[in-house]
Amino acid sequence: MSFGLILASISFLMVVFWGGPYIGLLKRWRVGKRIRIDGPSGHQTKMGTPTMGGALITIPVILITLALNIYNLIGDNTVLGRSILVPLGVMIAYGVLGAFDDWAGVKGMRRGEGFTARFKMEIELVLTFIVALVLHFGLELRSIAIPGIPDKIDIGLFYIPVAMFIIIGSANAANLTDGLDGLAGIIMASAFVAYAIIADLQGQIYLERFCFTIVGASFAFLWFNAHPAELMMGDTGSLALGATLGVVALMTGQWLIWPIIMLMPVAITLSVIIQVGYFKYTKKRYGEGRRVFRMAPLHHHFELLGWSETQVVQRFWLVQLLAAMAGVALALI
Repeated sequence: MSFGLILASISFLMVVFWGGPYIGLLKRWRVGKRIRIDGPSGHQTKMGTPTMGGALITIPVILITLALNIYNLIGDNTVLGRSILVPLGVMIAYGVLGAFDDWAGVKGMRRGEGFTARFKMEIELVLTFIVALVLHFGLELRSIAIPGIPDKIDIGLFYIPVAMFIIIGSANAANLTDGLDGLAGIIMASAFVAYAIIADLQGQIYLERFCFTIVGASFAFLWFNAHPAELMMGDTGSLALGATLGVVALMTGQWLIWPIIMLMPVAITLSVIIQVGYFKYTKKRYGEGRRVFRMAPLHHHFELLGWSETQVVQRFWLVQLLAAMAGVALALI
């Protein structure tokens, strides 16, 4: 774990070093955030803030991981040595998808909204199906670890749809969490710390180091994303980090505790599902759509209750940190 923490420091320094020039480049290209008109009024001041900040995290992580594991990727023929290619490939694939979506939004496709949700989901399904097949047949992962039960339970081919659900769910939960300055970055970093510890306890050194590299880069991103943010994560980062975390959870076998370690993103996602579902139900039944929350996702609801943006981020992170600790404890049972 000591080397993993060193990698976190290296990735932190790399991101801080090139963060300023990268922000300057985005400003020159006018890659600015578009803000929802129906969102909290206080967010209108963020209009034009550079987005696609997720590349600030993913590019250093990719470079460090490739440099660190070049011997394993080329000279080591074991599955363990090459297994890091799976989460790394997912980070690249989802990062590219998110980058195209961010770019489309900036350039005005669908009035600044980027790709349609249906189009993105179709691509995600294809990508995730391929990843699930690699996990199942390539890495021979097909079991579930249940806290309190010493032996893992083989679930066979059912593992494939489960893996797809975890990866897609994690990607989109992280995406919905990216709505306030610093929120997605600190929450995803906490989740990766939890799975880094779990991977270390399992002896998955490659995976543990990969997770800590992401943590260091995420912390450095927060240097620029702290309120008031100089840079937004965008889909480039949120989709990549979320999908990668889902793969990491699957590779540790501890995906059953994923909803606990990702408690706040899961809660935020459920708030959107509940809000949309209840609105459609009441509109169909009563002719007028009604809402459970003042606004969804959940963090906007608390903003409209009077919490400041900083209060929402800090309080959500405190809950997330405790949930991550609980997840690690369950993995040890």
